[in-house]
Amino acid sequence: MQGRIESFEVLDSRRFAVLVRGLANSLTFGLDRSPFVGSGVEYVQSRPYQEGDPIRAIDWRVTARTGRFHVKEYETPKSMPTYFLLDTSASMAVSSGPRSKYETALYVAGGLALACLDRVSPVGVLGVGERALRVRPSLSQARVLQWLHELRTFRYDEATTLSLRLSELAPSLGERSQVIVLSDLHDEGALPALKRLAQLHDVVVLQLADPAEESLAGAGFLRATEAETGAEFWTRGARAGLDVERAERELRRARIDRLLIRTDRPFEHALRRLFHARGVLGRGTR
Repeated sequence: MQGRIESFEVLDSRRFAVLVRGLANSLTFGLDRSPFVGSGVEYVQSRPYQEGDPIRAIDWRVTARTGRFHVKEYETPKSMPTYFLLDTSASMAVSSGPRSKYETALYVAGGLALACLDRVSPVGVLGVGERALRVRPSLSQARVLQWLHELRTFRYDEATTLSLRLSELAPSLGERSQVIVLSDLHDEGALPALKRLAQLHDVVVLQLADPAEESLAGAGFLRATEAETGAEFWTRGARAGLDVERAERELRRARIDRLLIRTDRPFEHALRRLFHARGVLGRGTR
C-alpha cells in the first residue's frame, strides 16, 4: 500500500539551507581552518626549504631567525568517514509542537554533515525507515545537499528499521568510521545492535524526544495507536520508545556518547559542546 507523502510546511528549501549552514558554522566556530587542506592541518615542525616546496608553506619566523628559508610541515588529519543514520519512521513525524522530531533530526544531520565536510571528513547517510536511501561517504557538498533535499519529504506509515540497518551496516564498514544515529529509539533491538557496532566504530546517539511523550509518563492505562503500523493497543503512559534512563545507562556502559534532544528546547549549545569534547569533528579520539 502506498503511503501518504507529506512535505515540510515550515521551511522552504532556501531558508532550510541557510539554517543548516548556520548550525554548521556554529559547530565549527573556534576550530581553525587550515589553508593546507589535503596536506594536513596539524603543525608538526619546520624544516629547511627544498626545491619544489610551495612558497605559502614558508615559516617566515624561523626563516628570519636562522637566515635560511624554512617551511612548515603539517600532519595529515586522521579523518574518519561519517555515516548519519537518520530515522525516517512514522513516529519521528508525529509532533505536538511547531517542529517535529523528524524535522529537528534532519536539521541537525545537515548541520553536522556540513561541519564534517569543513573538517575534510567524508559524509554519507543511511535511512533507517523503510525507504531505500543509502549514500556512501564523500566530500561532495552537492551530494549532501541533494540527500537533505530528498529527505525533506516524509511518510506517515514507515516502520523503523534501525536495528536491522545497524546490523547490515556493521560488516560493510571496512575501516573505523564515525556513526551518528538520529532517532527516537522506538526499536527494542536498537540497543544491542548499537553496542555491537561500538566495539569497532565510533558511535554517537542523538535521541529525539517530543514533550508529549514525556507528558504521557505516569498517565495510567490508555488506548493508543502505533504510528508506524496503525495497530491499536492498551498501554501505560511510559511505553513510548525505550526508557530514557535505561537507554542512557546502557549506552554509557558501551562507551557510546548520547545526547537527548527535545524538540521544544534549545539544543545547539549542548550539541556543540558534545562534539567539541569528543575532539575535532570527523576525527576519532578513542
